[in-house]
This record gives sequence, structure tokens and C-alpha cells, in this order.
Amino acid sequence: MVIPVHDVNPARRTPWVTYALILANVLVFLFTPGTTGSATGDGSLAQMCDLQAFLDHWAAVPQELLHHRMPHLVPTGATGVGPRGPGCVVAPPGYDKSPELSVLTAMFLHGGWLHLLGNMLFLWIFGNNVEDRMGHLRFLLFYGVCGYAATYGFALLDADSGAPLIGASGAIAGVLGAYLVLYPRARVWVLVPFLIFLPLRLPAWLVLGFWFGLQAVYSSGGAVSDAGTVAYVAHVVGFVVGMLIAWPLRRGTPPPPEPRGLLFGRRARPGW
Repeated sequence: MVIPVHDVNPARRTPWVTYALILANVLVFLFTPGTTGSATGDGSLAQMCDLQAFLDHWAAVPQELLHHRMPHLVPTGATGVGPRGPGCVVAPPGYDKSPELSVLTAMFLHGGWLHLLGNMLFLWIFGNNVEDRMGHLRFLLFYGVCGYAATYGFALLDADSGAPLIGASGAIAGVLGAYLVLYPRARVWVLVPFLIFLPLRLPAWLVLGFWFGLQAVYSSGGAVSDAGTVAYVAHVVGFVVGMLIAWPLRRGTPPPPEPRGLLFGRRARPGW
């Protein structure tokens, strides 16, 4: 994978919505039970039970979204000792959960620091220009629509799953799809792991096209990766929806500035 670090495409106005989304995601993560364990990798049983109870309450679950099939027993966050040893205590849920609203809350939950930082990096680099083109309110609505489409798209392919689905990846994939449509020739500085991290400046169509191609390849093997942790189908759906929504805005979108400097050791070519 290439790691984007900066795009040569300055925004005309301050992307307040992008900043607010990043701040909200970070704050929610810091107050999510089990954050310490996800950072150190040595979470205790109590932390894991607390996190599981939190996710069952606030995460999106495919069978709940499509069938409104709510579980009869859920983790309470407490620990106990049963016939098979220590574990999480379960009981009838003491709350009313709206599956439709859980899609929104799930978009602000992350499973660990790498999950959070990876998503926020992409949103930071590519969100400002999409917000600049759409405007603050329309960008916020666009972000939500892409997130909902990605979540329900995933749920349709794994309708009986009871596993919680979390993360802003689907919504951010929509941002990437919109950026590809609006600014395909913008240059993006990336780090390419080749013995060392090699910095290169590549066109956005190549960076984002490669990213989307990987998601499509991974998703072709199933709705979730072998590790059961990455919903690649949600990325694909969000990206395509973002492209479709942004398509009418192509005309009238000012082109990014032509960067100066070197590209692959040669002066950047306008035709890239």
C-alpha cells in the first residue's frame, strides 16, 4: 500500500466540517471503553467485556438493520465465572436500540488506534477539497449518505451476521470517490514502502484508483476479510456512491494548481 501524506491542492475556504468530524471521531474514541487496551494490546477481561457491551449498544449489526432481529441477551459489561471459566456476563438488554440510528453512531466508533488514525489521515488529506467544492452543509449530508449506503450495502451481503460493524471507513471511501471524480489530476505526495519509505508525488487518479482496486480485490473473496475485521465491501459501496454523487459537480470544478518541482526525478508533466 502507498501511504498518502499530502495533496498539492489548496482549499479556498476553511474545511470546518472536516475538522469537526476528525475531532468528533477522536473524542469518541478516547471515551470508548477499552481504549487503553487497544493501544497497548494487553486489555484485561474487564476492559474487553466493557467494550463488547458498548459496541453491542452503539454499533451497527446487519441482522438488526435488515430484520430488526434484536438479541435476547447482550453483554452487560460485567465479568463473571461460569462453567467454562471467566467471561462476560450477559443479560436481557436494558436499553432500546434503534438499528437505523446505530448506523450513525457506528460511524464514529473505531476498533483501535491504527483504525482511527488511518481513517482520519485520509479524511484530513482529501476531505477539505471535497468540502470546499460542495459547501459545508452539503458535504456533511454527503458524508452521512455515503456512510449509510456503505453500511447497508455491506449488510445486504451479510444479512444474518450478528457481528458489530464500526468505523468511518465507508463514509470516507465516499470522500475518496468524490475526490477522484473532482480532482483526478491533483498531485498527492505518498510514501511507498520499498526497503525504506520512498516519497513520490503521484496523480490522484493513480493513488485512489489503486486504493479502490485493492478494496475491490479483497471484497471479491467475501464481505469481510479472513481476519473478520475489515468490511471491504463497505469501502467499495461508499466509494462508488461518492463518485456518483460528485459526478454532476465535475463541470465547473476549478482544476488544481500545476505543481512545481520533481516527479520521478524529472520535471512534472502537465499531461499526467
